[in-house]
Amino acid sequence: MGSTDTRPGVDLLPDLSDAAAREVVERVQRLKRSRDVVVVSIHWGSNWGYEVPAEHRRFARRLLDGGVDVVHGHSSHHPRPVEVYRGKLILYGCGDFLDDYEGIAGYEEFRDDLTLMYFPRIDPATGELESLRLTPMCIRNLKVNRADPADARWLRDALERVSKPFGSHVELGADGSLRLRWA
Repeated sequence: MGSTDTRPGVDLLPDLSDAAAREVVERVQRLKRSRDVVVVSIHWGSNWGYEVPAEHRRFARRLLDGGVDVVHGHSSHHPRPVEVYRGKLILYGCGDFLDDYEGIAGYEEFRDDLTLMYFPRIDPATGELESLRLTPMCIRNLKVNRADPADARWLRDALERVSKPFGSHVELGADGSLRLRWA
């Protein structure tokens, strides 16, 4: 069911064009009140791989420039790059939290058994990211458990590698959680 100004729901975007971005931004500008944190969650991109298409970057940035505070991308079955654009958070793909792909061969290099819990702190006055803590998790037999130290390092290394071109860096804390740094 499509969302309206008074009812939550799911909206189908016809494409990631400037016109579609304008439509989303206009709705946000009509509805957003002081200290609201607006998250736009978009099902986009491929299920596998780390590449972020230019149209996704452009669309996400247009949303943030127009008043959205966080772009939450999902579709991928593993975590994808993280970007902080003008102080605001873009998650290009958060991966699965419960994995219906468990046991399917051919994508082992992406470690879809590993996932993250995302804990952003957003300043409600500005919509800017203050911090992002990520908790590495491992999915086995459709159960989500804390990842062991070796898997947490693997996730840190993978996320660091794919997020670095976006100006983001991932550090592993002593407690096994990850933290995002950005310029």
